[in-house]
Amino acid sequence: MSTIRVSGLEGRVALVTGAGRGIGRAIAETLAAQGARVAACDLEAVPFDGGVAVAMDVSDEAAVDRGFSEVEGALGPVDVLVLNAGIFVVEELEATSLASWQKTIDVNLTGAFLCARRALPGMRERGYGRVVALGSSAGKTGGSKAMAAYAASKAGIMALAKSIASEYAPYGITANALAPSLIDTPMVANISDLASRIPVGRLGRPQDVADVVTFLASEHAGYITGEVVDVNGGFLID
Repeated sequence: MSTIRVSGLEGRVALVTGAGRGIGRAIAETLAAQGARVAACDLEAVPFDGGVAVAMDVSDEAAVDRGFSEVEGALGPVDVLVLNAGIFVVEELEATSLASWQKTIDVNLTGAFLCARRALPGMRERGYGRVVALGSSAGKTGGSKAMAAYAASKAGIMALAKSIASEYAPYGITANALAPSLIDTPMVANISDLASRIPVGRLGRPQDVADVVTFLASEHAGYITGEVVDVNGGFLID
């Protein structure tokens, strides 16, 4: 875990979706280490020492409302929202069923919309908020393999972050996105010869992503909004 200290997270309530493992878990742990009061949310409540664990299906509107209510009851209103929940599907376009397409969009994009819509009114009322969305380099390029639904969903979440930034900037709320690529998690376990594609010579680590999320959630990034930050070791330089 990173030992770098940032300002502005002590005592803040941070809700992280998809925090059961991988990148989401690293984000939740790093925010907690910075003094945030963290709700680690996933389909099932995975025990979390740095705060509370909450079961939340982000693709289900009622489940999102229940999850937020539980977090608010335990920790208070959400100040920092990290939209990380997602699924990764590699399918040729012609082999992608409507159900498969819809599930990817529901989890990766609609889930982010539902969580943001639930959190933003309170942030606006309090005059403060941080929203950080996890996109992907695939959302910029279309992906290096057959992954139309995934790429479309990630392009959408990055555009969603920009739209939130524009609409909510007058209320003390920032919104930014990350575009990671080839991070060493179970999601990329079946893709071969990964490190050779990265100019810096290694796969990204979940902590690489968590550190950038933490910075964007801190007071140091108060003048940064509507940005998509590449975290890819030079895989995509644009």
